[in-house]
Amino acid sequence: MWSIEFLDQTVLDEMQAQPNEIRAKFEHIVRLIEANGLSRVHEPYIKHLEGKLWEMRMKGRDTIARSIYVTAVGRRIIVVRVFTKKRQKTPRRELDLARQRAKEVS
Repeated sequence: MWSIEFLDQTVLDEMQAQPNEIRAKFEHIVRLIEANGLSRVHEPYIKHLEGKLWEMRMKGRDTIARSIYVTAVGRRIIVVRVFTKKRQKTPRRELDLARQRAKEVS
């Protein structure tokens, strides 16, 4: 069984700053992963970005948000960045920040 964790309080605060419907979509994806296993959940819920970085994709009525995560030993998913998406492609600065934070995951 997979467990989903936030890297630290900063990332948790990023999630808590999202609208209710985005947080609900995140919880839905988490339940899918817990019920089916990470390898069985695909787009539109999850997408590979680059290297070790993956994203959970949440879409609300007026908002699109992403949770960038990495996997860790012990079937752990560590969310390293949550942000509201404004463009078609995930901005390079978001990937850079996620990659930097991912270095803290053991």
